[in-house]
Amino acid sequence: MAARIQVTFDAASPPTLGAFWAEVLGYVEDSPPPPYATWDEALDAMGVPLDQRDTAYAVVDPDGAGPRLWFQKVPEEKAGKNRVHLDVTVRPDLPRDQRPVAVRARVGELERLGARRLYEMEENGSFWVTMQDPEGNEFCVQ
Repeated sequence: MAARIQVTFDAASPPTLGAFWAEVLGYVEDSPPPPYATWDEALDAMGVPLDQRDTAYAVVDPDGAGPRLWFQKVPEEKAGKNRVHLDVTVRPDLPRDQRPVAVRARVGELERLGARRLYEMEENGSFWVTMQDPEGNEFCVQ
């Protein structure tokens, strides 16, 4: 059986960055553990103080296919280029000649959510745009 993975992001604001990625990927906030109906109930039961409830956040694929994304609060800012990044595929069924228009349209949507466009690339029949999320993590839209 293959190992399951979780992708972890260091973040200044886990809930804010998690909400951004949920929107990008069509993910939802991870559910609180049973028997709790809400995260506030769960965190109350765990004894987590109110001022520490923004230290972590998780989003999941509602269909259960993609990895869980975990966002953890860290004190330092991002430094340097990511060594690993996410590639977000726009309409994988589109023919190559139609991909640049669809990718640029999605890039515009992501900019309105707070992402920043860095540059476009076309190489070996592929087209993509490299971007940064609101906290500066690089990712590609292809």
